Amino acid sequence: MDIKKVEKIINDHDSEASSLIQIMLDIQKELHWLPPEAMDLVAEKLQVPMARIQHTATFYKAFSLVPKGRHEINLCVGTACHVRGATRVLEVLQNTTGLEPGETDPEMKFSLDTVNCLGCCALGPVMEIDEQHLGRLDTGSAVDLLKNYD
Repeated sequence: MDIKKVEKIINDHDSEASSLIQIMLDIQKELHWLPPEAMDLVAEKLQVPMARIQHTATFYKAFSLVPKGRHEINLCVGTACHVRGATRVLEVLQNTTGLEPGETDPEMKFSLDTVNCLGCCALGPVMEIDEQHLGRLDTGSAVDLLKNYD
């Protein structure tokens, strides 16, 4: 972990405790997870109890306490996407990546997760890769999209 990057993120927010969630989001975006060393530094610099940081990190799905891949895949399996074939897309993604939901590959390239809604039901099935929404998927297009990521 690059401690200087974490210090810069904290300093960019003036070490304000009121910026805790944004600081954690920025660290998550930079490192793809919230390492314990980073959270210790946040607690120290913001003078916030570690219990509050742990509560925040475990409450919000945006945070991960385990390393994530460079490319985070979130597949919607909510009702609208489910009836349009999300289950078949998930099976193909699992077969292609070798991952189950909640896992990251050993090369740290992909992390695969399912979500209940991405907020664009009319485009279902929908997956999000690195915050980019990709809709109207079928099994072939989902696999083809993965080829665009190193």
